[in-house]
Amino acid sequence: MPVRTKRIYEDPDPEDGTRVLVDRLWPRGVSKEEAQLDDWMQEVAPSDDLREWFDHDSDRWDEFSERYRDELDDRAEQVDRLLESARSGTLTLLYAAADEEHNNAVVLADYLDERLDGN
Repeated sequence: MPVRTKRIYEDPDPEDGTRVLVDRLWPRGVSKEEAQLDDWMQEVAPSDDLREWFDHDSDRWDEFSERYRDELDDRAEQVDRLLESARSGTLTLLYAAADEEHNNAVVLADYLDERLDGN
């Protein structure tokens, strides 16, 4: 099953499986109780420099994706933890960005899916 992504502002659902927040910063207006997280993996989020450079500018999307994948290549331990969760059931990566197509969770989900498929 592919890794799923979901905005943290959406209601939790039993079909979410393991819920992991993959943002470096805690989302505004969400309590830890409301979030119903299984984990918050700040260390798998883009570096502060990359996050600030991207600034949710969709014109920078392709370069952001490449640079973030390079960062993920150097975070094997965190990636392995996420892969282990995905192999044991549904994994939902949570993010706060308003743009549902251009955010780090989308890149991370694709990155994980490729590894699950053996690529």
